[in-house]
Amino acid sequence: MAVARHFCLRFYKDTAFIFIIFFCIVCETATEQIHYSVPEEMPKGSFVGNVAKDLRLDIKDFSHYGVSFVCRGKMEYFALNNKNGHLYIKERLDREQTCPQIQRCLFNCEVIIEDAMKIYTIEVEIIDVNDNAPSFKSAQLQIKISETTERGTRFRLEDAQDPDLGMNSVQNYKLSANRHFSLDLQTRLDSAKYAEIVLETSLDREEQNVHDLILTAFDGGDPPKSGTTQIHIIVLDANDNAPIFSQPVYKVTIAENVPTGYTVVTVKATDLDEGFNKEITYSFRKISDTASQNFHINSETGEIILVGKLDYEESTLYEIEIQAIDGGGLFNISEVEIFVSDVNDNAPEIAVRSLANSVPEDSQAGTAIALINVHDDDSGENGKVICSIPSNIPFQLTKANANYYTMVIARPLDREQVAAYNITISASDQGMPPLSSTTVILLQVLDKNDNAPYFIQPEYTFYIVENNQRGDSIFSLKTKDPDWGENSKTTYSIIESQMFDSSLSSYLSINSETGVGYALRTFDYEEFREIKFLVKAQDGGSPPLSSNVSVTLFILDQNDNAPQILYPSPPTDGSTGIELAPRSSEPGYLVTKVVAVDADSGQNAWLSYQLIKAIEPGLFTLGLHTGEIRTARFFLEKDALKQSLVVLVKDNGQPPMSASVTVTVVLADSIPDMLTDLSSVPVSEDPQSDLTFYLVTAMAFVSCLFLAFLLVLLALKLRRWKNSQLCDNGSLNFSGAPISQFVGIDGVRAFLQSYCHEVSLTSGSRKSQIFFPIGSCTNTLTAQQAPDKPDPILLIGDSNTLTEEAAIHQVST
Repeated sequence: MAVARHFCLRFYKDTAFIFIIFFCIVCETATEQIHYSVPEEMPKGSFVGNVAKDLRLDIKDFSHYGVSFVCRGKMEYFALNNKNGHLYIKERLDREQTCPQIQRCLFNCEVIIEDAMKIYTIEVEIIDVNDNAPSFKSAQLQIKISETTERGTRFRLEDAQDPDLGMNSVQNYKLSANRHFSLDLQTRLDSAKYAEIVLETSLDREEQNVHDLILTAFDGGDPPKSGTTQIHIIVLDANDNAPIFSQPVYKVTIAENVPTGYTVVTVKATDLDEGFNKEITYSFRKISDTASQNFHINSETGEIILVGKLDYEESTLYEIEIQAIDGGGLFNISEVEIFVSDVNDNAPEIAVRSLANSVPEDSQAGTAIALINVHDDDSGENGKVICSIPSNIPFQLTKANANYYTMVIARPLDREQVAAYNITISASDQGMPPLSSTTVILLQVLDKNDNAPYFIQPEYTFYIVENNQRGDSIFSLKTKDPDWGENSKTTYSIIESQMFDSSLSSYLSINSETGVGYALRTFDYEEFREIKFLVKAQDGGSPPLSSNVSVTLFILDQNDNAPQILYPSPPTDGSTGIELAPRSSEPGYLVTKVVAVDADSGQNAWLSYQLIKAIEPGLFTLGLHTGEIRTARFFLEKDALKQSLVVLVKDNGQPPMSASVTVTVVLADSIPDMLTDLSSVPVSEDPQSDLTFYLVTAMAFVSCLFLAFLLVLLALKLRRWKNSQLCDNGSLNFSGAPISQFVGIDGVRAFLQSYCHEVSLTSGSRKSQIFFPIGSCTNTLTAQQAPDKPDPILLIGDSNTLTEEAAIHQVST
């Protein structure tokens, strides 16, 4: 049901009366449309309607809804008060200026609830008020009438013009009293009234050649308004033929974009008279102000020429009355109807009514982000607009109504792929050729913590040289996180684990912000050679996301350990190690071997041996990499019994480190000689020399016991041989007690080891053979080093005395 409210106001001011016939506000409340009516000439700030009430919105929430008001037009005549929801007049309304030649003056406005994205259409109609009096274009109308004109002849008068409509327009005419003319009102097809004067009595130029009449036009307002013009009638001599137009109505259609100077139409009138009475002059008889600004008529040729710029959107039809007057004063009237055809000369207009400037990347499909209005001032196909956006973006347009589109999310968003969209909205009409316009909106995609930080490599390997300084930077890790802000701010930590007897945190630390690792203590390659641990990277999102990576830290060796000599082992009693070498040794005989190790690795543990001091420099050679001491030549009688060799063991590090050992080699041909020679070895003046003396004495004593055992065993063998009368070859084998190869504390220890000696004696000869196989050696010789067959050394002596003159030994490590 439509609720009508009528208000009638009447104002008086001095002698001028301004009547406002009625003030009518009609509110039609529908689901999404409201209609208001307001009379023109209302002052600024006048109330139009309560929009909030008619939309059934609570006024308390009205200002919080994000309400915008749009009213299309060249001027903003209306405004919406968001505090009380009232619609009021912003500019003075003049229906004749706003809607010329339009019966219903309507304004289509829109109320947009931005948060809810709802649109309400408001139609405001401007009601005509009788604020214009009828007027004539000319203050004086001149009519020439021949005195021969017959009674009853009609003469068309100029129409009075009134911009008002309906009853407020011209409704009646009145002619001043006279005896020759009467007034007759006529009605056209469009219900407009015009006046004609009728000749009631014949004119006599000689009696009165001029008649002045007053024509008054009245409108239908309350009270009515009027306008007058003077009719100046000149009585002429006989001119019995008036001009006749070729057609009563000229109709022409032109496009709105024709250029100025274009001949719209040419009217043509003919007159059967001759001479001066035949000369015709053309002029506009009735023309609106707008038409007079756009058209001009050539008074001689009847050409109507375009002098202004047409606009289909302002006016689609121009109605003009053309008058043709001959030289005798007779005239005729014709109408020209100029129809303006629409040309696609207006590009569509795009207006973003509501826009969400940012949207979370986890927004659901179908979420509305913008409300877009498109409009084209053209009509027909030229005014049909299609709105579109690029297809390669995750958004789409859905049509809300005839002129509105809603932009919604079509596909899931990913800020890490696209952080912001410059969305180009295109609107194109269907004219020929089509016109289009574009606008660009910026939409930011808000980040969500949907990406964990990740390391560039699946695992990391770093190297550090041992003996580093505490606090040294030893590794650096970097991660990438496609997220933004706090969601990409990464902190690093080492996952705690046990390492040897202490936790990993006592060895390493990591800067939580930069990912740089530091050593908390000095590393020793000889203690451990690698550290394996996990590093955790965690972002600052909520909830936080993290990832781990395996890190291996290798400790590189540094030449910080000098070689360590294992053999001969350093004596604890202050004496030097003594090695025995038979004087009958051939060149290349292995006297002994220096054995050393280095706790370092790689080239830092590559050892080389150098003989840096010797009593007889050319007597012995030393293997550069084996450490074997061999004889270089045969021993001579002049060679000293005791040979002292200083061996330097050096590694290959940078700088190299070394150790040295002194090896004493004693030359002896037989075991007794060896014992005798040993007694001649000078005793060290070291405070422990007494101990060395006792050890040498003990070794000599044990050797004597061993010799005595051999003599007893030999005697028993001889006795048995005699008893058995065996004169042929015989042999006797002994497994003897150990014979020491060393002198000193270590010599005694080695002497106490088990040695195997094979003794072979022959009967019938004064010669004896004693074999010392290589297999009979200290436990420093491995099984692989023992030869398969003993290498005997022949000792020559008296079989009766069985004197042992020589002994041989070999020592291998």
